[in-house]
Amino acid sequence: MDNAHHQEHQRAGASWAMAVKATLHCLAGCAIGEILGMVIGTALGWGNVPTMVVAIALAFLFGYSFTLFAVRRAGLDLRAAVKVALAADTVSIAVMELVDNSIIALVPGAMEAELADGLFWSALLGGFVVAFLITTPVNKWMIGRGKGHAVAHAHH
Repeated sequence: MDNAHHQEHQRAGASWAMAVKATLHCLAGCAIGEILGMVIGTALGWGNVPTMVVAIALAFLFGYSFTLFAVRRAGLDLRAAVKVALAADTVSIAVMELVDNSIIALVPGAMEAELADGLFWSALLGGFVVAFLITTPVNKWMIGRGKGHAVAHAHH
């Protein structure tokens, strides 16, 4: 797809399929990072706050990494790829983490639940589902305006 055609396609608005794909990419990275953070924090016997901080930091790290690898594979140099990943994922990951962590914080007992506890996983997965449902329209809106994942998709 040549650049002019691509921009025209962008202006026509983003498809829901594109938004879902972008959100799933982001969600996969967030989920891996967040679960890893929870496992690390719990295994080391940390309290809720340091565990959440590590989980959120890792969610951003893995979320960015997924986009970074895709864009690097498309041939961008590292510096340009980092800019694209930051532009594409910052809002997406922030919305996802805010929603997901709010749900975990609001579910009674979820913060105290252990990793072996079903409540922990159901709150976490429920949080991801709601985060996905909220983040997908955000991504669709951003892609439709040539922002966020549109920047990454221009390099796929």
